[in-house]
Amino acid sequence: MADFLPSELVLTPEGEVYHLGIRPEDLAHKVIIVGDQNRVETVSNYFDTITHKSQHREFACHTGIYKGKNISVVSTGIGTDNVDIVLNELDALVNIDLETRTVKNEKTTLEIIRVGTCGILQDEIPVDSFILSSHAMGIDNVGHFYELKENPDTIDLLNEIKSKVSLPNGVVPYITPASEQINQRLRAAHIKEGITVTSSGFYGPQGRKLRLPLTVPNMLDSFHDFKYKSFRFSNLEMECSALFALSSSLGHESTAICLGLANRRKKEFTKNYSTKILELIEYVLEKI
Repeated sequence: MADFLPSELVLTPEGEVYHLGIRPEDLAHKVIIVGDQNRVETVSNYFDTITHKSQHREFACHTGIYKGKNISVVSTGIGTDNVDIVLNELDALVNIDLETRTVKNEKTTLEIIRVGTCGILQDEIPVDSFILSSHAMGIDNVGHFYELKENPDTIDLLNEIKSKVSLPNGVVPYITPASEQINQRLRAAHIKEGITVTSSGFYGPQGRKLRLPLTVPNMLDSFHDFKYKSFRFSNLEMECSALFALSSSLGHESTAICLGLANRRKKEFTKNYSTKILELIEYVLEKI
């Protein structure tokens, strides 16, 4: 009997996973994920050959060869809710037999790198920096719907965060380390590194106040001020917590390296986005 009924593992009539619209043979085991669907082509323009192109809703996928490496680039759209869809469907493509709807005996590990943009939480990190995530702390809720793999190394860190960081009532943070295996390849003298905060929205959930008052106006200050051993918060975005948590528990390796567009402390915003995002893409393609 199938492990996963059609209502739970939803496939198209063509046998594709429902949202991404791709089959197992369309996906490489090295995956770059980006938020913006238009950035997929920006990345794949560097490929020597392209073997697959597809688009379904906001989920674009291009697969090809770059300097002998088989790579897929997939867009997630914005937010951890979309990452939940993408990660589950990427895992299904490699670890579930879609014809029999059963889990494969031999598991495949994907390497997944998010290449995106972020806000900066520390004064000393300049706009246009490349920021590598050591961990992702989620102040969204996606991680709370799963029985995630426990990591003893983060227990004390998470307890310190809960005691020192100011968050709205009812928000329970969760934290997951990035893949050290991938991070070793991405580190360099010019790369900044720290804990990434993943928020559930762009305005209030990232401390931006327009017409509505905020429940925790000092939230960003508490991120800035937090210190525990060598750990500090470096940046703020909307995808990494679900990416790291789901990847880790499903047996995949994942990390993120983001271009810092705005220094939230110094109220500065990049003037070099178009140039710097290409530099970041080129850097990741060489290191992946």
